[in-house]
Amino acid sequence: MRMRSKLIALALAACLPLPAQALNIFACEPEWAGLAQALAPEAQVTSATHAYQDPHYIEARPSLIARLRRADLAVCSGAALEAGWLPALQQRAANPAVQPGQPGMLFMADVVTTIDQLEQVPFGAGDVHPEGNPHLQLDPERMRQAGAALSQRLAQIDPEQAGAYRAGYLRWSLGWQARLDDWQARVQPLRGQKIVVQHSTFDYLWRWLGVEVVADLEPKPGVPPTPGHLASLVEQVESERPLAIVHSWYQDPQSAQWLSERTGVPVLALPSTLVPDKGLATPDQLFDYLLDQLLSVDDAR
Repeated sequence: MRMRSKLIALALAACLPLPAQALNIFACEPEWAGLAQALAPEAQVTSATHAYQDPHYIEARPSLIARLRRADLAVCSGAALEAGWLPALQQRAANPAVQPGQPGMLFMADVVTTIDQLEQVPFGAGDVHPEGNPHLQLDPERMRQAGAALSQRLAQIDPEQAGAYRAGYLRWSLGWQARLDDWQARVQPLRGQKIVVQHSTFDYLWRWLGVEVVADLEPKPGVPPTPGHLASLVEQVESERPLAIVHSWYQDPQSAQWLSERTGVPVLALPSTLVPDKGLATPDQLFDYLLDQLLSVDDAR
C-alpha cells in the first residue's frame, strides 16, 4: 500500500504544471540591466560592461559568450555602440534567440529616436555614429520610452507573463514621472550654464538640462585629446567661464586636469551608467547622483 501511495503521488506530481522559469537577460550596458531588473524583477540579469569601461571597446571573453548563449533576451544600446564586439559574441554564442532581427535581440536605438543622426559621415569626421548618438540612457524622457519598449518586448518573448510585465511597467512609469517632476524642478539653476566635455557621452543630458557645450577636449569624436588642441582651448575656456570640465569615469582625467590648472575651471568626473557597488543600482539613482554633482559645482561657484 505504501509503495502504491508513492506511485500515485509521483503520477499526480507529474501532471502538475511546472513553475514558470525566470527569463535570462543579457544587457550590453548596466543601464539596460538596471531597467530590465526593474521591469522583470524575477529575471536573471547580467551586464557585459561596467562604468569603468568604454562600451565601444570590450573583449569578447569566454564568460560573456557563455552568458549570451544562455540568454532569452539581449538588450543593447545599438547605433553601432557595440559594433566592435557584439557581433563576435553573437557568432560564438550561437544562440538563435539573440541574433539580429530576432525578438530576443533589442537595440534601444532602433525603438527610441536618437539625436545627431547623419545620412553620410564626412571623411575624417572621427568616430561618429551615423545612426545617431547611442548614449540615450542619459535623457530621462527617452529612458521612459525605453522602458515602454522593453516591457513590450518582454511580453512578446514571455507571453504567459505579459500581464505582469504591463502592470510592472505601469508602476515603474508612474514612479518615473514623479521623479521626473522633481528633477525638472531641481535643475532650474543649471539651465543656460556652459560646460566643457570630453566626447559626446553626456550630450543627451546637456540637451535635457539646457546646458551649452562650449568646447570638447577631443579634437574629433573618438580622437584622444592632443597637446595642441588642448592649448587652443585655454583662451576660449577662460573667456566662457563654464561650469565645469566634465569627463566620464572610464576616461583618463589627465587632459581635463591640464586644462583646469590653466583656466581655473573645476574638473567633474561623472558616471555615464549605473554603478551598483557605489549605490547607483537603478536609473533614478543615477540621475539623482548626476544632478547632485552638477548642482554642487554650481553652488560652489
